[in-house]
Amino acid sequence: MREKPVEQQQPEEKKKENKGSDGLGAYSRYSTIAIQMVVIIVITSLGGVKLDTWADTKPVFTVILSLLGVAAAIWLVIKEAIRNK
Repeated sequence: MREKPVEQQQPEEKKKENKGSDGLGAYSRYSTIAIQMVVIIVITSLGGVKLDTWADTKPVFTVILSLLGVAAAIWLVIKEAIRNK
């Protein structure tokens, strides 16, 4: 009896995992982070202006909420950087 020839196994090509580190993926990830930062800062600043007009205090709530908005935006960027490490 004749033995069947053993097929040679070809090494499988490693598929490139795209984690957004190149091209359009990176652009969309970073632009999304930038848009979120702007939205957070604008909403908190506008909220501060509304509270100042309602409470009749000129720059107090605007300054406080603007600074909180900037802190929240920075926290978002740090969280995304740690997640994508």
